[in-house]
Amino acid sequence: MNQLMQQAMQMQAEMQQHREELLTKTFEGSSGGGVVTAVVRGDGTVDRVTIDPEVLDDAEMVGDLVVAAVNQAIDALNREAAAELGSFGGMDLGGLLG
Repeated sequence: MNQLMQQAMQMQAEMQQHREELLTKTFEGSSGGGVVTAVVRGDGTVDRVTIDPEVLDDAEMVGDLVVAAVNQAIDALNREAAAELGSFGGMDLGGLLG
Protein backbone atom coordinates (compact mmCIF):
# COMPACT_ATOMS: atom_id res chain seq x y z
CA MET A 1 0.00 0.00 0.00
CA ASN A 2 2.86 2.35 0.83
CA GLN A 3 4.38 1.75 -2.61
CA LEU A 4 1.04 2.57 -4.26
CA MET A 5 0.89 5.85 -2.36
CA GLN A 6 4.44 6.71 -3.42
CA GLN A 7 3.60 5.94 -7.06
CA ALA A 8 0.46 8.07 -6.82
CA MET A 9 2.41 10.97 -5.34
CA GLN A 10 5.07 10.66 -8.05
CA MET A 11 2.38 10.64 -10.74
CA GLN A 12 0.76 13.70 -9.20
CA ALA A 13 4.10 15.54 -9.20
CA GLU A 14 4.69 14.63 -12.85
CA MET A 15 1.21 15.80 -13.83
CA GLN A 16 1.77 19.09 -12.02
CA GLN A 17 5.09 19.54 -13.82
CA HIS A 18 3.39 18.97 -17.19
CA ARG A 19 0.66 21.49 -16.29
CA GLU A 20 3.25 24.08 -15.30
CA GLU A 21 5.18 23.53 -18.53
CA LEU A 22 1.98 23.93 -20.52
CA LEU A 23 1.35 27.30 -18.86
CA THR A 24 4.66 28.63 -20.18
CA LYS A 25 3.79 27.88 -23.82
CA THR A 26 1.84 29.77 -26.43
CA PHE A 27 -0.25 28.35 -29.26
CA GLU A 28 -0.95 29.99 -32.59
CA GLY A 29 -3.86 29.73 -34.95
CA SER A 30 -4.55 31.52 -38.19
CA SER A 31 -7.36 31.92 -40.69
CA GLY A 32 -8.01 33.44 -44.08
CA GLY A 33 -4.71 32.21 -45.39
CA GLY A 34 -2.86 33.97 -42.58
CA VAL A 35 -4.60 37.36 -42.70
CA VAL A 36 -5.65 36.84 -39.08
CA THR A 37 -3.39 35.24 -36.50
CA ALA A 38 -4.26 34.57 -32.86
CA VAL A 39 -1.92 33.53 -30.06
CA VAL A 40 -3.29 31.82 -26.95
CA ARG A 41 -1.36 31.24 -23.72
CA GLY A 42 -1.21 27.86 -22.04
CA ASP A 43 -3.86 28.97 -19.54
CA GLY A 44 -6.31 29.54 -22.40
CA THR A 45 -6.24 33.33 -22.41
CA VAL A 46 -5.75 35.20 -25.68
CA ASP A 47 -2.32 36.83 -25.83
CA ARG A 48 -2.72 38.72 -29.09
CA VAL A 49 -4.56 38.89 -32.38
CA THR A 50 -2.91 40.22 -35.53
CA ILE A 51 -5.03 41.36 -38.49
CA ASP A 52 -3.80 42.25 -41.95
CA PRO A 53 -4.99 45.86 -42.50
CA GLU A 54 -6.17 45.03 -46.01
CA VAL A 55 -9.17 43.08 -44.64
CA LEU A 56 -10.33 45.71 -42.16
CA ASP A 57 -12.96 47.13 -44.51
CA ASP A 58 -15.17 44.04 -44.00
CA ALA A 59 -15.98 43.94 -40.29
CA GLU A 60 -18.16 40.81 -40.48
CA MET A 61 -15.47 38.86 -42.29
CA VAL A 62 -12.81 40.05 -39.83
CA GLY A 63 -14.96 38.92 -36.92
CA ASP A 64 -15.38 35.48 -38.45
CA LEU A 65 -11.67 35.22 -39.16
CA VAL A 66 -10.76 36.24 -35.60
CA VAL A 67 -13.11 33.62 -34.15
CA ALA A 68 -11.67 30.96 -36.45
CA ALA A 69 -8.07 31.87 -35.60
CA VAL A 70 -8.71 31.93 -31.84
CA ASN A 71 -10.53 28.61 -32.01
CA GLN A 72 -7.65 27.09 -33.95
CA ALA A 73 -5.15 28.29 -31.34
CA ILE A 74 -7.30 26.93 -28.50
CA ASP A 75 -7.57 23.63 -30.35
CA ALA A 76 -3.75 23.49 -30.57
CA LEU A 77 -3.57 24.09 -26.81
CA ASN A 78 -6.13 21.35 -26.14
CA ARG A 79 -4.33 18.87 -28.39
CA GLU A 80 -1.03 19.44 -26.62
CA ALA A 81 -2.65 19.26 -23.19
CA ALA A 82 -4.31 15.97 -24.13
CA ALA A 83 -1.02 14.61 -25.46
CA GLU A 84 0.94 15.70 -22.39
CA LEU A 85 -1.56 14.88 -19.67
CA GLY A 86 -3.30 12.04 -21.50
CA SER A 87 -0.23 9.89 -20.96
CA PHE A 88 -1.41 9.51 -17.37
CA GLY A 89 -4.32 7.47 -18.64
CA GLY A 90 -7.25 8.86 -16.69
CA MET A 91 -6.71 6.36 -13.91
CA ASP A 92 -9.12 6.63 -10.98
CA LEU A 93 -7.01 6.57 -7.85
CA GLY A 94 -9.89 7.25 -5.51
CA GLY A 95 -9.10 10.91 -4.97
CA LEU A 96 -5.46 10.29 -4.11
CA LEU A 97 -4.32 12.91 -6.60
CA GLY A 98 -6.47 15.67 -5.24
